[in-house]
Amino acid sequence: MHRALSRIAVPLAAASVLIAAPAYAQGPANDGDSRAAGDVPAAADNPGAYGKNDAGGFRNVLPPGQNGLDTLGQILNFRATGALPKHWADQQPLYDGLLYASPTLTDSQVKDYYKDATFGVKKKNRAKTVKPRKGVTILRDKQYGVPRIYGKTRSDTMFGAGYASANDRLFLMDVLRHTGRADLTNFLGGGNLNADANQWQNNAYTEADLKRMLKAPAQGSLKEWNKLRKDVKAYVKGINAYIKAAGKDDALLPGEYAAVGQKLKKWKATDVMSVATLFGGIFGRGGGAEVTSAQILRALEARFGVEQGRAIWTGFRSKNNPTAPTTIPESFPYQTGDSFAPKGLALPDPGTSVTPWKVISGDSSSSALAAADDSASVGDAIQKEQLDGHHSNWELLSAKNSANGRPLGVLGPQVGYYLPQVLMELELHGPGIDARGASFPGVSMYVQLGRGRDYTFSATSAGSDNVDTFAEVLCDDSKYKYTYKGKCRKMEKLVRNLAWAPNAIDKTPAGKAKLKVYRTVHGLVTHYGTVNGKKVAYATARTTYLHEADSIMGFRRFNEPDRMSSPKKFQQSASKIQFTFNWAFQNAKHTAYYLSGAYPERAKGTSPDFPVLGTGKYDWQGFDPKNYTMDLLAPERHPQTKNQAVMVSWNNKPAKDWSASDRQWGFGPFYRSNLIEEKLQTAVSGGKKATLAQVVQAMEESATQDIRAAKVLPTVFEAMGTVSDPELTAAIDKLKAWMADGGHRRDLDKDGAFKHTTTIQILDAWWPKLLTAQFESGLGTEAFSEIQNMISFGAVSSRPSAPGFSDGWWGYSLQDLQRVQTGAPVPGGFPVAFCGNGDKTACSTALQDSLKQALTVTPEQLYGAGACVTDPQPSCWNANRARVTAGVTAPSVYPFQNRPTFQQAVSVGR
Repeated sequence: MHRALSRIAVPLAAASVLIAAPAYAQGPANDGDSRAAGDVPAAADNPGAYGKNDAGGFRNVLPPGQNGLDTLGQILNFRATGALPKHWADQQPLYDGLLYASPTLTDSQVKDYYKDATFGVKKKNRAKTVKPRKGVTILRDKQYGVPRIYGKTRSDTMFGAGYASANDRLFLMDVLRHTGRADLTNFLGGGNLNADANQWQNNAYTEADLKRMLKAPAQGSLKEWNKLRKDVKAYVKGINAYIKAAGKDDALLPGEYAAVGQKLKKWKATDVMSVATLFGGIFGRGGGAEVTSAQILRALEARFGVEQGRAIWTGFRSKNNPTAPTTIPESFPYQTGDSFAPKGLALPDPGTSVTPWKVISGDSSSSALAAADDSASVGDAIQKEQLDGHHSNWELLSAKNSANGRPLGVLGPQVGYYLPQVLMELELHGPGIDARGASFPGVSMYVQLGRGRDYTFSATSAGSDNVDTFAEVLCDDSKYKYTYKGKCRKMEKLVRNLAWAPNAIDKTPAGKAKLKVYRTVHGLVTHYGTVNGKKVAYATARTTYLHEADSIMGFRRFNEPDRMSSPKKFQQSASKIQFTFNWAFQNAKHTAYYLSGAYPERAKGTSPDFPVLGTGKYDWQGFDPKNYTMDLLAPERHPQTKNQAVMVSWNNKPAKDWSASDRQWGFGPFYRSNLIEEKLQTAVSGGKKATLAQVVQAMEESATQDIRAAKVLPTVFEAMGTVSDPELTAAIDKLKAWMADGGHRRDLDKDGAFKHTTTIQILDAWWPKLLTAQFESGLGTEAFSEIQNMISFGAVSSRPSAPGFSDGWWGYSLQDLQRVQTGAPVPGGFPVAFCGNGDKTACSTALQDSLKQALTVTPEQLYGAGACVTDPQPSCWNANRARVTAGVTAPSVYPFQNRPTFQQAVSVGR
């Protein structure tokens, strides 16, 4: 998911430079944890007993730090002295330190890189207690400032969650609710116009829509839903209680409000829905690229003819490559039907163009877009993390493979790096609820990734197919009327008016713009084209559209001990989550897995890969346009298992025959998950028992490996044959030495450069040239370019970024070279050989020539752009750069490691 997104500016880092000194006194010094109103000394009989209702064995880390509140006084103090607010970055050393400790990590050292995540706080480690209302106690620890919320009633607990969330992330929460509504431009300035346009195109909702989401779920008990709504209501009350306190006390007020010239505004339940639409629409969706896929097919058909073009398309699509690694080995068939099924097929006519819908209009829009710099808004940055492929992973070992006789787990989501972090940590206790972990601010009434009393849970984005494209046949010679079930209907026009003025952090000249999309019964219009000579509008249909809030029901259950007491109950709870995630579960005896998501039952005999006609005849089974509901795949047909010896998910294919979504073209003969799984399988081979440190190492050692060095280069060298050129021989020798050393991109001696840095440069320069030499002449320029619109080469990107080594052309390269070498078809590969048109000698020459060209590329040409103009080397280019959303701007650059943002290291039990 998430291709070709536009960058827009939210340069909050500038706030610390541009904010003027206030005329009023600063708040109190941050010499404890006096970050909220109502501070009273912690009493001996207060809640917070360390280890109460806790099975033990939980550790975690969430960089940079828990605190996201920087008052105006603290911003100015940072400018003058460089001093950071307390708990601003105190977890970063733990997180970064593991990178350097990993090669020799011992079990006794794990505690040095993950903090204690036991329920409660030891008395000697308690900071000041906050009681924002009767029945609510918020207790923080001195060391890291994580809030523990205790409520006498469930409503009290939810109130406390809202209050503590606002205390730690109020300004970021404001940014998120505006991003979800696609009016961030109104709040922060004109540099955010593209972010709003992107959100409006994919997740346009009216206020009436947001209210509608709260009324009833698509699936499930209305009685349970009514309890959930009470939780949301109490959570919002807690947020507003903090806003009221911050309006009276400058020590509680984020300093960024002064920079953007905005006032505090109360929250509503619909704001929670807005944030839910933002995160659900980004992390919990998959598919929806049918139009792009169709354009690739037409380009291949134009060059090779229909039959051969479709066969080549199938090879690149990698929908069900039989050699693709999976999290579980069992078969769970889904959307395995014929991609080219003619029933309702709505491919764009050959030789015609498909025109994207233009969302932005207005005289000021072009100047606002031109003014946007290389920074990115929060919403856009979150989506770019998905685009970059820098994703989550989790790994589980069963009890029988563990040295301590209990399951082992290292688990976490990757949501990018932010200052303050776009996740926050909290602990919740009240009637029926005991949980600790990470949540997204603005929807943090529950822990979404973390632990309960005696279990842990986490997820990776699955990207499985819950989005389809329907071709609405236009009628009455209008772009905005379409035929549905025999009637000509008007599309619904959704408009967001934007207006902005310059402020202290965004100098974009004042202006106005309008965002406009059209909605059909199926969804939002994205493109226009022609099908069988008739004009159509392509609209995307997502099962979670208008039901973004439904997944909250599953998260609610994750926090309730009686709903998570066994693998079966965990799977039942996870089945309530409509977003597409790979869920992991672990307790003292068991491990389990479940793929969540609302997956539609498509009309029988239609293509699961291309647009189908939206006339009503080929709708999803059971589709009700009034309530936007449909028949869904039954829970027992979702990939799931328990107590598998070794389980790894790094956004790879979930199970055999579970087809990749039409946007996922990277499930080839290997995936980055192999890097972790192979290490774990070695650790338990021959009856050996693994320790938690070994599981941590398998994750961290893989976090810096280049997938091409590990999986592709051996076959490339074989295909190159005998190399006589001494310059090429020397380069190959360097590459082989790097491969033998693990193929890492890391700087263990902290000298500012990766070990093997000149060798890494060779590969970075060679990779695009190698692929061009291998594929372009055979595919033709048009098809070669079109496929890259769906799946990029994989590295190096056009801007400084941390490589994810997820989707790329490495599988294509490997399978094509294998076919050239053997002269025979390769399982899941192409029907023809591309390199050298199948001739070994010609292929060898092409590969050697491409390496020769790469050796002329300078570091400045490769890395001398953006943040690396003055430091053109891979260690700079690959650094993890935090997106700054605060007035305090440092630290913002961290060493590269492709690892989860929030991470748990767990073996439940003492």
